[in-house]
Amino acid sequence: MKLNHPLSALTMAMALSLSTPLFAADHAEAPLVESDAASDIADVYAFLDPNDNSKAILAFDVHGFIVPGENGNLGGFDPSVRYQFNIENTGDANPDKLITIIFNEQTSRSNPQSARVRILGKDGTDKIFNAPTTVSSATAEKAPTPSLKKDAATGITFFAGLVDDPFFFDIPGFNRFVSTVLSGSPDVSQLNRGRDTFAGYNSQMIVLSVPVSLLKGSAGDVIGVSATTLRNAQTIRSKTDDPINSGVSYPIDRMGVPTINTVLIPFPRKNEYNRASTADDAAGKFAGDIVSTLTALGTDAAHIGILADVAVTKGDMLRLNTAVANTGKQGGNNAGAGFPNGRRPVDDVIDTVLFLVTNEGLTTGDNVNANDKVFRNSFPFFAASHQPLPTGTLDDNTRN
Repeated sequence: MKLNHPLSALTMAMALSLSTPLFAADHAEAPLVESDAASDIADVYAFLDPNDNSKAILAFDVHGFIVPGENGNLGGFDPSVRYQFNIENTGDANPDKLITIIFNEQTSRSNPQSARVRILGKDGTDKIFNAPTTVSSATAEKAPTPSLKKDAATGITFFAGLVDDPFFFDIPGFNRFVSTVLSGSPDVSQLNRGRDTFAGYNSQMIVLSVPVSLLKGSAGDVIGVSATTLRNAQTIRSKTDDPINSGVSYPIDRMGVPTINTVLIPFPRKNEYNRASTADDAAGKFAGDIVSTLTALGTDAAHIGILADVAVTKGDMLRLNTAVANTGKQGGNNAGAGFPNGRRPVDDVIDTVLFLVTNEGLTTGDNVNANDKVFRNSFPFFAASHQPLPTGTLDDNTRN
């Protein structure tokens, strides 16, 4: 990554109030999504399949903090939401390919939903296939076996269902640390709790295994990946019928690089950020806010430039170099192949962000260094959902 970027030379006159604690997880980061769990993107992932580097794994989850006892009631995907992967492959900030997923209405808690997966390209290509979700359970002690569907025409393998929330991070410890930074007396001991706020909870996850050849474009080996959730402009409700949705779809939430909206965008603009585009990012629409936040946190110009290269220069997208080999267990763990080169399940993104924001010196992380459950070694890679425990079990699964 480059150390210098025009963003670092922008005026820092914009005042930004950071008196309230920040939240460094994308769960419920903005007012519009905190009450719309079905559209609330938690995390986005893009990495090469360590078992076959000719396949890229694209994933994002919504509706975090599902407790095991509600797996049955909250395991279904909202049929009125369009779930979308945005793929950029020409070297700019504009998506060149979209992969959209729409689910049908649940017919019962024990039957899978049907997902309609559509791959759209600027060249007019349009490929569609259907796939089943994995049915969740609020009674079984063992998580259901994932239902996987491989589409012969595209080579894409599909999974959608409940998984253990893969993010690992101590929100209270982080917020307490940020408060001490803003008060002028940084106290890294606030990060010593080492308690994973997301331990014990599930989320709804969509995972695709996609041939790399289907994703690459004129930019060569590097692709950009982000996710968006969208809803129709109009919803008609009545006393007798289910809601009818119509009209153009508009973004509700978006995410690429972890922590950008949650930490760096001021609260009054968070909804605006979610409705904006990666082209808006590259045009500098939120650059002043990002500089102001990082400056208030004590980040120097060089490291502001690094973070700008990651999330502003070509938009808020994960950038995955498909020529960099990914190997190892749990979705890959070899050095040099992880975030900010895409994002793998095991990548400790918070430690990386803290390292950069604090100018590589104040702290090396939040002391939550791994997920509460071991990730799978093969597709869909994310760990099985938490399930209700046997009678008499004493546990500390939720570590708040």
